[in-house]
Amino acid sequence: MLFNSYEFWAFFAIVLLLYQGLGHRGQNRMLLIASYVFYGSWDWRFLSLILVSTVVDYWVARRLSDEADDEGRRRLLLTLSLATNLGILGVFKYLGFFVESAAVLLTNLGFQPNLPSLGIVLPVGISFYTFQTLSYTIDVYRRKMAPCDDPLDFALYVAFFPQLVAGPIERASHLLPQIRTPRRVAPSQFREGLYCILYGLFKKVVIADNMALVVDHIFSQPTGSLSAVDMLVGVYAFAFQIYGDFHGYSLIAQGVARWLGFDVMDNFRQPYFAGSPQEFWRRWHISLSTWLRDYLYIPLGGSRGSVVQTYRNLAITMLLGGLWHGANWTFVIWGAVHGSWLSLHRAMAGITALWRGWLAQAIKVFVTFQIVCVTWLFFRAENVQQAFGLFGALGNGADVAPISRLGIGIVLVFVLPMVVYEVWVERRDDLFAITRVPWYLRALFYFCLVLALVWFSAPTASEFIYFQF
Repeated sequence: MLFNSYEFWAFFAIVLLLYQGLGHRGQNRMLLIASYVFYGSWDWRFLSLILVSTVVDYWVARRLSDEADDEGRRRLLLTLSLATNLGILGVFKYLGFFVESAAVLLTNLGFQPNLPSLGIVLPVGISFYTFQTLSYTIDVYRRKMAPCDDPLDFALYVAFFPQLVAGPIERASHLLPQIRTPRRVAPSQFREGLYCILYGLFKKVVIADNMALVVDHIFSQPTGSLSAVDMLVGVYAFAFQIYGDFHGYSLIAQGVARWLGFDVMDNFRQPYFAGSPQEFWRRWHISLSTWLRDYLYIPLGGSRGSVVQTYRNLAITMLLGGLWHGANWTFVIWGAVHGSWLSLHRAMAGITALWRGWLAQAIKVFVTFQIVCVTWLFFRAENVQQAFGLFGALGNGADVAPISRLGIGIVLVFVLPMVVYEVWVERRDDLFAITRVPWYLRALFYFCLVLALVWFSAPTASEFIYFQF
């Protein structure tokens, strides 16, 4: 069930209707069943993977509490959780990639390998719920939180349907207390939920899906047939497609959760207004970037060691962050470029700190956005050869294809007003600033969003990009 489908909203209406008539425990049990129905609508067989992770991590966390004084046993229990969750993720997401890469390597060395084509189906959202449940066992191991004593409440934490398949990656310390205590939807939550749902649908259906028509056409062409303008339009269009798509999903997830009385974390804060790579990652996919910081970068040593060790830790973190997104060398390169950029910017921190004032900040934002777009080229390309072929298209002249004109038109008509609105949000430093203006201004804003959804929806709805991760 896609958030931008009538099927989902019929499902959610039923859930909301039942939810209102139940007590706290009944709400939790009903939400758990609804979450399994939601996930099972893609492929019910993969529910078994969620159940395995849930059972193992619930049991491991309880045993970690029982073995509080035996560090050896505690490390073994944590290893069991890591091996189970990362093992499932590795088999379903990366085994085929490594087998294919090994076959290519052996062929290049002169061998004739006869390795099988595995054809493993990737379960939707597996990277998200794997990281979510791992953070729980790691936090219990670190004694940062007590284990959950109700297996069904913990199961709901793992499978909570608004953010199950594409995040945000919620921490147990934030979501579990909300599950375990009675909830009431306050008027402010309803207003914020309505805003999140309408603006999220606008970003997905009007911005992302219309941009997808442009991006898919340009990236499906032979790179030699593209002009420099076509290539640039394709890259910039993808920058706004992936932002509208992923932020749209996160907003709808927040809105649906708020209408159920839950507070789901903000996953984006106007990332294209960032003036440095560090700031970009504090604004983009915040739940993943903070997860990588807390459970990978800092345990590796963070910035506590020498300069070389800090750069090594950044490189490892971003390489694995790239690989988290997908089993393709393009994602590895994408992560490596971001790791190198973070290290370079850190090395030049003394110089960049001297650039102050509004003009210097504007230049920093402009340059950061250009570098982010360059990295998006690797993220979107089907393979490394296509990525470098697209770079080569920069020397192919300045002809403008009809599809590129369409992309430029979408930017002017839809993306530019969105950017202006987000500049206003940025200046207010309040993601929900629109919910605090007079009602008639808020009604006008929502009216414009609904009109855009009715009149300018893309002719073909597309699946959310991050479902493949």
